[in-house]
Amino acid sequence: MSLTNSKAKNIAHVLTEALPYINRFVGKTFVIKYGGNAMVDETLKNSFARDIVLMKRIGMNPIVVHGGGPQIGHLLKRLGKESEFFQGMRVTDSETMDVVQMVLGGLVNKEIVTLINRQGGAAVGLTGKDADFIHARKLTFTRDNPEMNAPEIIDIGHVGEVASFDTSVIDLLIHGNFIPVIAPIGVGKDGQSYNINADLVAGKLARVLEAEKLMLLTNTAGVLNKQGELLTGLNPARVQALIEEGTIEGGMLPKVRCALDAVQGGVHTAHIIDGRVEHAVLLEIFTDEGVGTLITLIKGRRGR
Repeated sequence: MSLTNSKAKNIAHVLTEALPYINRFVGKTFVIKYGGNAMVDETLKNSFARDIVLMKRIGMNPIVVHGGGPQIGHLLKRLGKESEFFQGMRVTDSETMDVVQMVLGGLVNKEIVTLINRQGGAAVGLTGKDADFIHARKLTFTRDNPEMNAPEIIDIGHVGEVASFDTSVIDLLIHGNFIPVIAPIGVGKDGQSYNINADLVAGKLARVLEAEKLMLLTNTAGVLNKQGELLTGLNPARVQALIEEGTIEGGMLPKVRCALDAVQGGVHTAHIIDGRVEHAVLLEIFTDEGVGTLITLIKGRRGR
């Protein structure tokens, strides 16, 4: 069946619109945090994998960092263990940490690797424990307690933050034409394993690698104003104003701060994109309009 003139023109327009972006981004590194609906919907999972493979085939260097909170919670429930959170962080005792490693480092990581490989890619899965890649330190919280002379220290178990990276294994994979797929588990100086927020791992890794872009997939269209309209082309001053007026709040706040930290640390642009849209990654990279919120040091839509 031949293409109609209108459909042919539309396809040609899409391809020619993508060309300057392809030329610009060949050889560049993209750190993509994969999560939300894109991880559970079969159509979205396959479209994401195809996006990653296409990026690699045309000469870009995609690196995938994934979450897996819902999957961890589901397995804990099956095991008769209730999930407990403190300030959005999963309280992770030794038993829960075993489940985290099983789900993130095993089930979820290998599923993503398989998806990418089935689309013709060459993905390699790893956690921060492989080749001592993610050096972690224990994350602690404090809160005021009027019955104590000093702030109370809250221990939420094996929850960590990134202390540093040894990126030699990532460099090796990229230069070997592989696609790294990273589970956000780090290891401390004491040899303990730590569960780390995937957004934070992605953001800090993008900074260390001096990535072209940090991309955070979410279950929303991006940063919205109080009328529900998509905001984009945000710079640090505008982001701060939106936070102060209460437009950016709740679960979007840590994602925006992660994106802002990345661009202030040298990442060219950060994107908070709608993972519920098929081929969201390609649409954000290769079209003028994109499908999410772009954050950059330069005021303007694309900020390239």
